[in-house]
Amino acid sequence: MPLEGEYEPSTTQWVREQVEAYEESGGTKGATLWDTGWPVVVMTTRGAKTGKIRKAPVMRVECDGRYAVVGSLGGSPRHPLWYFNIKADRLNTFRAFPHPDERVSPVARGWRRSRDPRPRTQVTPGAG
Repeated sequence: MPLEGEYEPSTTQWVREQVEAYEESGGTKGATLWDTGWPVVVMTTRGAKTGKIRKAPVMRVECDGRYAVVGSLGGSPRHPLWYFNIKADRLNTFRAFPHPDERVSPVARGWRRSRDPRPRTQVTPGAG
């Protein structure tokens, strides 16, 4: 069952525009993070504070045949706001066209968090 409720678009212009382009085009536009070529999916969460539906393009990273969502905020030491949403309510929808995929999102800790042997700079150049 997809998340339901009032949708509140991001207050960040590039996030709002990328989500709109991705969804309106069926994933043919806005499918990479900016002009980097890094593939994204649109993650739908429930706002931890507002309870409203929120959407964000997140970098899609594959690890051992499974996808991981990286909450790097471009290499910042801070978490992106959506991180707190998935901590509060772990049922999320990931939109990779043509079909959304509902998931319960575990937050990686300990050995799972450090499992990817690639340095973070290979996943997000400029981070580190």
